[in-house]
Amino acid sequence: MTYAELAGPRRRRLEPDARREQILECAVRLFGERPYASVSTTDIAREAGVARGLLNHYFGTKRDLYLEVVRALVTLPEMADAEAGTGSLRKRVQRSVDWFLDTVSVHAKTFVAVTGAEGVGDDPEIERILAEADDTAARKVLEMVGLAADLPAHRAVIRAYGGLVKAAVREWVRGETLTRPQVQLLLSQALITILKDVLPDLGTEAR
Repeated sequence: MTYAELAGPRRRRLEPDARREQILECAVRLFGERPYASVSTTDIAREAGVARGLLNHYFGTKRDLYLEVVRALVTLPEMADAEAGTGSLRKRVQRSVDWFLDTVSVHAKTFVAVTGAEGVGDDPEIERILAEADDTAARKVLEMVGLAADLPAHRAVIRAYGGLVKAAVREWVRGETLTRPQVQLLLSQALITILKDVLPDLGTEAR
């Protein structure tokens, strides 16, 4: 069971792993609703229905817990669709973009917060987590559209595309200036252009 799948009364007795996931779920929600500086471990413990000492036992400091929140939000699951790499290029791209938006929408506000500027500021550990997640996401995108993921230049281009992805999600979630269908269209068309008109000049043609 993942943090996003937990359900049930907060104060019932839980196994350690489930209790830890419940605390993480509450932290994810609070860090999405309020700036990092405005959320305390006392707030999170109260929301989770546990003593603050138990929160500290599982996660350590507030910063340590925030790092876990960042990891949880930017670590994308594997795409379950067995046909992820099949079909036309447009179908593959649209499927991958829909999968990403479905994943992000579960905790969209917190995703925007942890990938934006309102976190803990310049923190090397958070920058490392985000950089690793960006590279992993780039590999997954290339694999899902049926292209090789072992070329550094190709991953760099997709990581750059990731900047557009985050900005578009922010416009959808925070600014409400774009609807989800509009974001889906923007990201799909941009990715198709990259795969057809940019990557071929780097050495591999998209079909």
